Amino acid sequence: MTISDIASDITPVERVPTLRHYAMTAPTHFTVEYAINPWMDTSNPVDPALAAAQWEELRQTYLRLGHTVDVISPEPGLPDMVYAANGGLVVGDTAVVARFRFAERAGEADAYAAWLTAAGFRPRFTEHINEGQGDLLVVGSKILAGTGFRTDVAAHAEIAELTGLPVVTLELTDPRFYHLDTALAVLDDTTIAYYPPAFTDASRATLTSLFPAAIEVNSADAYVLGLNVVSDGRHVVLPSAATGFAAELRAFGFEPIGVDLSELLKGGGSVKCCTLEIYRDPR
Repeated sequence: MTISDIASDITPVERVPTLRHYAMTAPTHFTVEYAINPWMDTSNPVDPALAAAQWEELRQTYLRLGHTVDVISPEPGLPDMVYAANGGLVVGDTAVVARFRFAERAGEADAYAAWLTAAGFRPRFTEHINEGQGDLLVVGSKILAGTGFRTDVAAHAEIAELTGLPVVTLELTDPRFYHLDTALAVLDDTTIAYYPPAFTDASRATLTSLFPAAIEVNSADAYVLGLNVVSDGRHVVLPSAATGFAAELRAFGFEPIGVDLSELLKGGGSVKCCTLEIYRDPR
């Protein structure tokens, strides 16, 4: 089916943006000095100046859209701290700090807990591994929770108890899509996009049941982390290389805004990975 065919089958919807609150950490210390996901190649050097410029363009994009962006101080020795989404899950007054699977990232939890405390939150902790908004995405009044590579499924019940929100477990199967936010994008309170081959049959059935009108993204867009997006309900900030997905978004009434984060992709992250959202309380 072509994009024109999709567009002809869609009833026009007026997409309404809402102002959002984000936090980001500059890539001051970003490099690829170890490999803990399939995107990382220690022989492929990072251009620090380009990484900083691309990150700043993402921050300015949010500001141009009217959103609030807090900047978290990066810590030496934590090159992946730029992927702020992994630092925790913040919903209303509840701030759950990440518990990372790999020792290389463990120090980030302390850094993000300190920032949350300084920002007026009382950090909460899980017993089991959770990797923040990498695997925990709020959609409407529920949380979609990934597992399979990073976040332990046992943490899902803890997240539900801490936030008071229902949690839907989704199992990932392809190591290239090691976090939920690499394979699924929340576009508004009722609309998602996802890459079906990244999920088990049971999880695909769950998504079909919950989101029958979901956008299914093709491999070409998924393989440039095209689903690693941030949406305010109308404007969808996404990797500029995901041109097919951008066309789908337009057909569904969204306004895609492409940004080039090719240097940050070297570490296995893109738009959403670099963006911790401070979610309003949906209850």
